[in-house]
Amino acid sequence: MFSPDLARQLAAELHRSERTRVQVEHFSRRYPGMTVEDGYTVSRAWVAMKMAEGRRVRGHKIGLTSRAMQLASQIDEPDYGTLLDDMFFEPGPIPMQRFIAPRVEVELAFVLDRRLEGREIGLEDVLDATAYVTPAIEIIDARIEQFDRHTRAMRKVQDTISDNAANAGVILGGRKVRPREVDLPWCGAILRQNGNVEETGLAAGVQGHPAIGVAWLAMKLAPWGECLQAGEVVLAGSFIRPVAARAGDRFEADYGRLGHFEFAFA
Repeated sequence: MFSPDLARQLAAELHRSERTRVQVEHFSRRYPGMTVEDGYTVSRAWVAMKMAEGRRVRGHKIGLTSRAMQLASQIDEPDYGTLLDDMFFEPGPIPMQRFIAPRVEVELAFVLDRRLEGREIGLEDVLDATAYVTPAIEIIDARIEQFDRHTRAMRKVQDTISDNAANAGVILGGRKVRPREVDLPWCGAILRQNGNVEETGLAAGVQGHPAIGVAWLAMKLAPWGECLQAGEVVLAGSFIRPVAARAGDRFEADYGRLGHFEFAFA
């Protein structure tokens, strides 16, 4: 297990990487015994560092929700990270200088109006606790290099988790709907990049139903003495592959009856 001092040291590296836009080497290579729990310890230390500087928690994200991504990462469950207030953007121009190697994912966001806590939470509990569901774009980034500069080995899930599950930005847009107004697994989206259809997907790709991940997260937080709070935003997981973004790229996220919005990296 990582000591608190080591966790803070590695969190400081991530903090510096985000500010300087210079990636750091894999933690998992430098510390071969690193576990998933060590990754969360580092992530929490980084969030605590940001909160000490005045940042505020606005919610959480769930990642690695598809079976294919879990197999590729050699894990059997999703991962999660924390959404802070400075990660939220309106549709429109997105400042490229905030990111190192941004990629775009299409998701649904659950906005809660009551607390979700405990070790036994089901899909219906999530729907009961949700004020509304709305389209969302997650911008993921890599403060830890994707491929090791020495061996070219892919980073491990422990690295991604320590990097706040790769979260870097959130764009909310489109319609707000009550969770039982629509058949959530059949909610789909078309993502266009510079006018071309780059990806399409259905929310059923997120574990069969996007609310399943929200229930999983609430139960996962329980052993830490934490829960999902009323007013928080929970990104339920992407139902497309990540799409790389470059300066000048224009995107349109079309969610059909849930609306559409545009954004561009400037």
